[in-house]
Amino acid sequence: MDERMPEGALRHAVFDVAEAVRGLPDTSTTMVADHRFTDDPAASARVFRVYRPTPPHSHDTCDEYLYALSGRCLMRFGEEAPVEVGAGRLVVFKRGVVHSVPAILEEPMVFLSVDTPRREPRDIRFVEAGTGTPDTFMRQAE
Repeated sequence: MDERMPEGALRHAVFDVAEAVRGLPDTSTTMVADHRFTDDPAASARVFRVYRPTPPHSHDTCDEYLYALSGRCLMRFGEEAPVEVGAGRLVVFKRGVVHSVPAILEEPMVFLSVDTPRREPRDIRFVEAGTGTPDTFMRQAE
């Protein structure tokens, strides 16, 4: 094993992204459902579907790189005006940046995400109390 690689770290892999997207549920009781491809300390890679608008929130542990695979939505960053995001768009924001999806314009809204370093599944801080919890935010796809 390469001494630079942490014990048990993924050295290489090829993933079927389309297959993982097909495996996401058609509906969810949570705002988001995801499927993780990698979950190493340095980065996590996953696909996720947004089922309903998400209230303003942030993540403390990672920067996010989101590539829209399908659908269209409005995304908002802080107090800025919402921007339309659709298939083929890359969205980048750093840890701590407040963001939301105030509207889903076309379904299914699916993103490929690379989070650096790894995004802990429960790493979510809602701006307004009572708008969500880690359990109401994300369902982990099987």
